[in-house]
Amino acid sequence: MNLQIEIDDGSGFCFGVTTAIKKAEEELVKGETLYCLGDIVHNGMECERLRQLGLITIDHEQMQQLHDVKVLLRAHGEPPQTYELAQRNNIEIIDATCPVVLQLQKRIKKQYEGQGAPQIVIFGKKGHAEVLGLVGQTEGHAIVIESLDDAKRLDYGRDIYLYSQTTKSLDEFHRIIEYIQQHIVPTATFRWFDTICRSVANRMPNISSFAARHDLILFVCGRKSSNGKVLYGECLRVNPNTHLIEGPEEIDFSWLNDIKTVGICGATSTPKWLMEQCRDAIIKGRE
Repeated sequence: MNLQIEIDDGSGFCFGVTTAIKKAEEELVKGETLYCLGDIVHNGMECERLRQLGLITIDHEQMQQLHDVKVLLRAHGEPPQTYELAQRNNIEIIDATCPVVLQLQKRIKKQYEGQGAPQIVIFGKKGHAEVLGLVGQTEGHAIVIESLDDAKRLDYGRDIYLYSQTTKSLDEFHRIIEYIQQHIVPTATFRWFDTICRSVANRMPNISSFAARHDLILFVCGRKSSNGKVLYGECLRVNPNTHLIEGPEEIDFSWLNDIKTVGICGATSTPKWLMEQCRDAIIKGRE
């Protein structure tokens, strides 16, 4: 049977991740030592590729021991303390914070430093690198909510200013907004700011129609990726014959029995070359 395989054009690195990787490659090509604070992208294979080029991944604790070196900050962004540490230790920062995240950090910081003391609420994943950077703009005072259930525990007698991690689901964000609007007391102010990145949000309708077009979907993604979980969930909703794999070695060829079309897609942290490897493994496996 002639099997058709399509790689989704809309999948692959978002602008922020592409820029961070490009900045890393530009530094590494000079032959200099470059450290990266945290995994540059939530994809093990891409991290390994860059490690082989010389990129050294470190955590915050390890950064405290470094002096007079270059450290790259990835697209997720960092709290102010990281920049202060860099200054103290004479560390040169290569800042690859995504412009969308950077703008959001500035808005939250300005709001926090402004008049009054509203509850600054961030809809996001607790402990996620981007969220830690956002909470850091408020000296740790922002409240992080992960779901509508968390939102029910807010203080509805006080002003609420709601923001979102850039890669969250638009639908859930709007459900939270509606709930707060219905429950906040008339004397309190509620303001919300749609800070969800459109290059990520727009992937939802695109990936839905892509998943619907094929008999089988291979969603290629690192299991740590938040954005990957959301997009994979959407594929699975539209097409129950969807499998999450981290790379070609996880393909089970029995999935291909009686299949005419295979769609290969992924997250904003999935490199194009990895989706191509999965396609090539299918072709080779069927020869």
